Amino acid sequence: MSEINLKGKSFLTLLDFTPEEIAYMLDKAAEFKKMKKEGVSHRIHEGKNVALIFEKTSTRTRCAFEVAAADLGMHPVYLDSKGSQIGKKESICDTAKVLGRMFDGIEYRGFGQKRVEDLAKYSGVPVWNGLTDEFHPTQILATLLTIKEHFGKLKGIKLCFMGDARFNMGVSMMIGCAKMGLEYTAVAPEKYFPPKEIVDKCKEIAKETGAVIKLESDVGKAVEKADVIYTDVWVSMGEKEEVWKERIKDLLPYQVNSYVMEKAGKDAIFLHCLPSFHDLETEIGVDIFNKYGLSAMEVTDDVFQSPASLVFEEAENRMHTIKAVMALTL
Repeated sequence: MSEINLKGKSFLTLLDFTPEEIAYMLDKAAEFKKMKKEGVSHRIHEGKNVALIFEKTSTRTRCAFEVAAADLGMHPVYLDSKGSQIGKKESICDTAKVLGRMFDGIEYRGFGQKRVEDLAKYSGVPVWNGLTDEFHPTQILATLLTIKEHFGKLKGIKLCFMGDARFNMGVSMMIGCAKMGLEYTAVAPEKYFPPKEIVDKCKEIAKETGAVIKLESDVGKAVEKADVIYTDVWVSMGEKEEVWKERIKDLLPYQVNSYVMEKAGKDAIFLHCLPSFHDLETEIGVDIFNKYGLSAMEVTDDVFQSPASLVFEEAENRMHTIKAVMALTL
C-alpha cells in the first residue's frame, strides 16, 4: 500500500475514502501504537502547528488530538466556543482563511457537517472532523482498529449497533462497516433506523466490499452469534432534557445487558464510544435514577465492567488512529 498518498486531504467522512485508504490508516495507526509502546520517537512533523476547534467539549477527542500532535512534534492550539469568534462575530469562511494562514491543519468538533466542510473548502489546509451532528469518522477508525486487534481481521465480522442508529455514531459505524466488509445490523425500533439515503448508499458500497447491511427490531434475532455488540448514549450532545423520557421508553428494550451478551456468545466483545451511563457515578446518571429509577441506561454495569468489554482499549485507540490521520494528511 506504499503508493497510497493522502497528503493534503481533509478527513471529513469515511465516505471520502476507499477501503484501501482506510486500511492504510489503520496499518499506520498500529505502527504508531507499537512505536509509542516501545518508546520510539516519531516526531515526523516537527515544528508544525495545528488548531483544535471545539464548539462541543470532549475528553477523548481533545486528549487524543493534543497527545497525538505532541508525539508528532507539533504544537496544538485549543480553541473552545468562548476562545474564538467562529460563527458569531466572524463567518466560518473568514475564520478558515485566517486559520489556514497560521496553521498547518485544523480539527473541528461541533455542529453541522457544513461547518467542517466550509473550513476545508476555504482554509487551504487539511481539516479533520472530530465530530459533527452527521458524522464521527475518527471514532470509527478507533473502533475498527480495536476489532482488528482482537479478531485479527475486519472482513466478515458481525457487528450489532444497538439503540439510536439515526445519528453520527450509528450512521458512521454503518459506513465504516460497509467500507471494510463487515456485517452491520442496526438493532432498534424502526423509527430509530439510520436514514434511508445513507442505508442505500452503504448497500451500494457493500456490493463492492462484500459487506452486509441489515436493519432489525428483534433483539434476540439480531444479536445471535454477533462478534461485536456496540451501543451509544441514548441522548446526544445538545439535545433537550425532555427527550430522555421518550428515549428511555423506546430504547430500554435495546439496552445492552447480560441477555444480549449471552445471545451473542462467549467470544463476543462489547464496545462503546464513551462516555457511558452504566452506573450512578455521574450527575446525569443520578438525575436519571431519581426521575426514572434506572441505575444504568444504554448498557448495564456488569457488561461494561466485564472481560468482554474493550471500551478502554478502544478509547486509547482514538489517539493512535487520530495520529495516523494527521500524520498521513499533513
